[in-house]
Amino acid sequence: MTNTSQTHILLTQPLTLKQKVGQLFMPAVFINDTEEEVQQMEKLIREQHIGSICFFHSRASAATNFEGKKKIVHNENSYHRLLELIHRYQKAASVPLLIAIDAEWGLAMRIENTPQYPYAITLGALTDNNDLIYKVGEAIGGDCRAAGIQWNLAPVVDINNNPENPVIGYRSFGDDKEKVLGKAEAFIKGMSNSGTLNSIKHFPGHGDTATDSHLGLPVIDKSMDELMENELYPFKKLIGSGIDSVMVGHLLLPRLDSENPSTTSSKIISGLLRDQLGFNGVVISDALNMHAVSKMFPKKGRLEHAAFAAGMDVLCFSENVVEGIDEIMAKATETSIQKSFDRVWAMKDKIFKKENYSKSQGAEMQTDSILNREIAKKSITELFGDSTLVKKVKNTDFLNVSVSFDKKNSFSEQISSNFDSTTMNLEEALLSEKDLVLLSLFPPAVKPKDQFGFDEKTLADIHRLLEEKNTLIYLFGNPYVLDILKLQPSSNVVLVYQVFPEFQEVAFEHFSGKIEARGKLPIQLKTFRP
Repeated sequence: MTNTSQTHILLTQPLTLKQKVGQLFMPAVFINDTEEEVQQMEKLIREQHIGSICFFHSRASAATNFEGKKKIVHNENSYHRLLELIHRYQKAASVPLLIAIDAEWGLAMRIENTPQYPYAITLGALTDNNDLIYKVGEAIGGDCRAAGIQWNLAPVVDINNNPENPVIGYRSFGDDKEKVLGKAEAFIKGMSNSGTLNSIKHFPGHGDTATDSHLGLPVIDKSMDELMENELYPFKKLIGSGIDSVMVGHLLLPRLDSENPSTTSSKIISGLLRDQLGFNGVVISDALNMHAVSKMFPKKGRLEHAAFAAGMDVLCFSENVVEGIDEIMAKATETSIQKSFDRVWAMKDKIFKKENYSKSQGAEMQTDSILNREIAKKSITELFGDSTLVKKVKNTDFLNVSVSFDKKNSFSEQISSNFDSTTMNLEEALLSEKDLVLLSLFPPAVKPKDQFGFDEKTLADIHRLLEEKNTLIYLFGNPYVLDILKLQPSSNVVLVYQVFPEFQEVAFEHFSGKIEARGKLPIQLKTFRP
């Protein structure tokens, strides 16, 4: 039975067993839903006693659809819509909902016109500056609580040791397990200080994969010893140190369980995570509509029951809530339901106690500019194959070439205004007799799909430029882009990581010689090792 210290906070009367099962479900909600869709969700929350919801931007950008062709509509009023929907959904709930979101780099990951902080890979470039990562976690947590969101499904603690990884990459702090652990700890402590719940993901480790689990099932063919040495290292170190929840990814580890993906594997969830690593908190699934697992369970509700039976407490992005509840009620024991309910209830008890519930309500969103600028100054990274050529570019009339794909390139504009240079586009630069080039490069996409969004002609022209001319690159984007540029051993690159105005300002200061590069590349590249 649930103890009285919990029930007096949230309940006027005890929940039935079926209502307790409803508390284990976390359907997705979307800020761009129609009124009809919103009313359907209110009805589901009310009738099924849903325990939590997770916000996404739109159905066109969520989970399995994010690589699709559906048009994503920009919504200038996203934040106000978020506040409105949180109010409506909480009003529909008989028990306060836990409101969750993926805000790995801030609410901006899902909501327009909200503060955005650097990607994890940018934070990974910081050396001995975990205080800044603490501040990022604290700021993101503060923004969540100000909006009425209590649970940020972050941080990613996967060790990204596979350059071909299509889904983690820039979302990871890097490929060094100790540095990933230290940076994750700082982020979590900052977020916890804001009163926001956390979730480390994607257990048992999604870093060494070349398959996107939104679209297929990644296979990690490693022994337990190998996993303990690397993939599981951050998880086992973080468990027991204030971790609210662990998110299990959709992965197949044949040497641990040859038949079931981690989502539905009792060997991995109940055996490894619970018994061996000793985690007693909430275990939450990655989105259950992802094709890695959803295609394996065509009958509605079966996946939800299989995940629950394996040891899952919260069923994230279930698209079959009613059927899932019925399956669990028909097949699960009352004891197993009560255990999962108690864990979820403990999180609600923690967050909805009066002193915690009011902690950040009504607070203003953080001002991200000052913090972002400080991170930019300490993360900017030099990868120089021949530093003498860098000096030549800076001290000679050079070609100022921008490849920015309609993104605002204030860096190039400042260069043009302050240095003896000739501004040209890529095609003009290839025809010029001048040999020294400053190339500011803004990749179209942060994800590696379709060569980070580069069209074939632009990429071919960049290859020619790097082959024929002495080029200094300032890369405003994912450092893994360097693996597709056909760089030479003598190539010179400055990694700026982000396109934010603050990062462009710092990049200009670096080119001008006013600041030194202090960052360190947090991952190994396949092709470029200056």
